[in-house]
Amino acid sequence: MSKKKKYVLVGSGGRAQFFYGAIAKEYRDTSELLAFCDTNQTRMDYANRVLANHYGYPQVRTYKAEQFDAMIEQEKPDAVIVTSVDRTHHTYIIRAMELGCDVITEKPMTVDERKCQDILDAVERTGRSVRVTFNYRYAPHHTKVRELIEDGTIGKVTSVHFEWLLDTQHGADYFRRWHRDKRNSGGLLVHKSTHHFDLVNFWIGSEPDTVFSMGDLLFYGKENAERRGVTRFYDRATGNPNAKDDPFALHLDTNDYLKALYLDAEKEDGYRRDQSVFGDGISIEDTMGVMVRYKNNAILTYSLNAYMPWEGYRIAFNGTKGRLELTVVESSYVNSGGDKALEGALKGKTMTVFPMFEAPYKVEVEEGVGGHGGGDPVLLNDIFGTPVEDRYKRAANHIDGARSILTGIAANRSIRTGQPVKVEDLVKFH
Repeated sequence: MSKKKKYVLVGSGGRAQFFYGAIAKEYRDTSELLAFCDTNQTRMDYANRVLANHYGYPQVRTYKAEQFDAMIEQEKPDAVIVTSVDRTHHTYIIRAMELGCDVITEKPMTVDERKCQDILDAVERTGRSVRVTFNYRYAPHHTKVRELIEDGTIGKVTSVHFEWLLDTQHGADYFRRWHRDKRNSGGLLVHKSTHHFDLVNFWIGSEPDTVFSMGDLLFYGKENAERRGVTRFYDRATGNPNAKDDPFALHLDTNDYLKALYLDAEKEDGYRRDQSVFGDGISIEDTMGVMVRYKNNAILTYSLNAYMPWEGYRIAFNGTKGRLELTVVESSYVNSGGDKALEGALKGKTMTVFPMFEAPYKVEVEEGVGGHGGGDPVLLNDIFGTPVEDRYKRAANHIDGARSILTGIAANRSIRTGQPVKVEDLVKFH
């Protein structure tokens, strides 16, 4: 029997269970979880209760963030799983590699060009590997898009139009929590769009060259609400009578998951998961448009709006032999609010090929099971199970992680300056 691979996990908040639950359930024979590391002991204690009560897995040791080096020395893991706040990803990624570990990190790999360069330099210096978990690559319909383009179905791709809609449940959630501060998340063009920009890189087999963007906060935030005639405000929803009938309010005391992860943990760090989306202090955009020129000369037009009446996306590829269209409707969700399989679960999809001189036809794709269009289980098997030969090369490394965020980082700079940005001016690849 092969030796189990040993892991520790940093950041025991909303995204952590995706990874530790897989180790504790499907991948016990190949993987072993040794410890949690976090700034908040209450959250680590909750994660340990979930391990024991939900998965029947032995509770693991816990370390505070300042004990990270000691954890690595004592536990001697093969790899560190990073699911902390985005702005701290680089700290744990780099230190883990310096201490001799490989890394599996949630997207985005990091939030700005300086931290991205530091990670690229650390990989070169240490020789360790960084795996970025782009689950959307593994969804069957996304893999099919790659196959159709790779097989020349629409010829050479010349332009892509990509429209992503976040609805008033899921979209609003980014404005309630730590993501609302751009220093924490890089804004939605980094935190959320890293998925989308990675998909375009993956689909068309190229990388971004020049980026131009516009973006603004036009719906959320106190000033926008005041313009619409709102007169009743609150700082947080839980226990506040002004939030009682607000469809944008999140009441932590009515959801067992959110109460245990956040409300009960507030006493340690003061983090409030239920802030008003119509409050002050929001520094991210909710309305964004981006244009990208790729190194293969293809052009992307992309939009992201975070207050739409439905959740999903439309994408069209124009090529020298025709056009490919994909429309997907996804289930809306609140992060950490319940069943992980509902995150990005499909409600409907249509894929159509329009050959240049022939009748259009529908492309039927198998229905994926699990979150993010069926991509989650396939990704988890690729990480913790027995990977199979993959024609599509869906596993993403630090280079893929960098190229996906650099589109968003360049877009953020373009919004600030009003100028196009050359990606090669942001970082240097080795």
